[in-house]
This record gives sequence, structure tokens and C-alpha cells, in this order.
Amino acid sequence: MIRVLLVDDQTLVRAGFRSILDGEPDIEVVAEASDGNGALRLAAEHRPDVVLMDVRMPEMDGLEATRRLAADPRLGGVRVVILTTFDLDDYVYDALRSGAAGFLVKDTEPMELIHAVRVVARGDALLAPAVTRRLIAEIACRRRAPEPSPLLNGLTDREREVLGLVAEGLSNDEIAARLVLSPATAKTHVSRIMTKLRSRDRAQLVVTAYESGMITPRWLA
Repeated sequence: MIRVLLVDDQTLVRAGFRSILDGEPDIEVVAEASDGNGALRLAAEHRPDVVLMDVRMPEMDGLEATRRLAADPRLGGVRVVILTTFDLDDYVYDALRSGAAGFLVKDTEPMELIHAVRVVARGDALLAPAVTRRLIAEIACRRRAPEPSPLLNGLTDREREVLGLVAEGLSNDEIAARLVLSPATAKTHVSRIMTKLRSRDRAQLVVTAYESGMITPRWLA
């Protein structure tokens, strides 16, 4: 059972998401909060698998709440998905750097919401759609010059190749097919890269790849 915490200051938004998610046999909404303070308290109490987090809220916004959740070692298994709209692009990128596993637009289709919760719950980043990859890449390249990380020096050539594919939004199975590897081997490579780069999850790998200048998207070259 995937346990979900809903965090949004709009009651109707929470009610709509709850009605969609509670209808799935493998998903349970365990709590709701209307601001970041409530999110932190309820996350510590319920230890959800996934937190659907709004950005703009009173008292404590979603970015600060995400940073605190990601920094709490007791909540290492909690994955945050930011709820946003496309006019909040900068917030999205800040959230990913703060530890969010991905983001969703609030007017997403019900099946996309359900799929997103399952994807994040199993440890993948919610970065697969092409528009998402382009958005993150554009923001990363627009906001700052590349900052090479010395941690990248510890990667093998194969691991650099795998990191590039992760940054494109490919899943482990897709990486395996591209490189003619077994899915288990692809997963092992990704896990080792996360350890070497001290990344919380795949979303953090993508941010590192873009910020370091290791990955330059073709559409921005």
C-alpha cells in the first residue's frame, strides 16, 4: 500500500486528489495538511511514501517544507512531489534542488496523478515527460553557469554514460535497452552513481548533471 500525504491550502484541491487516489486499491491518503508546518508534523507522524506538496501556502511554503523534509534523516524514505503550474518554473527547479522527487501540474489528468504517485513511490524521479526534461534543462542552464563537481571525477566512463541517460529521463529498463545491459545491471549503475554523487534520488542526479555542465540538452546547444 502506497501511503500519501496531501499538502495544499485549498480544501477543494485536496478533496479532488483524495477522491482520485483513494479509489485505487494500492494507494491510501493517510493525512492532509494546509501548510508546510502541518506537512512536517504529519510526515513525522505518518511516515508517508509520497507527499504531494503545494508551493504557495501560508505560514511555511512548500519549498521550505520540502527542504526540511529532505534534511530529516528520519524521513529518508519520504518522496516529495511538488504541485505547481507552469508559471512557477523557478519554484520547480528550486524544489528539485531542495530534494523533491519531481513535480505535477495541478490540472493533470487523474490517471497521470495515479501513475505519478506509483512512479515516485518506487524510487524513480517524476521527470519522464519531454516537457519536464526541457523545463528543468532550460532553468538549469538559464539560472547559473556550470559548476563542475569534483565528485564527477569518481565516475567511470560507463557511469557517466548512464548518468547522461538518467538526465534525459530514461527509466532503468530504457537505459538497459539503450546500452544493451540487463535491467538489474542498469539499476546497479544508477545506485552506484547516486552513492558517489551523494544524491537522494534520480531527480538529484538530473540536477547535478545539468548544473555541472556535464549535460547540455540538444535544444539548448
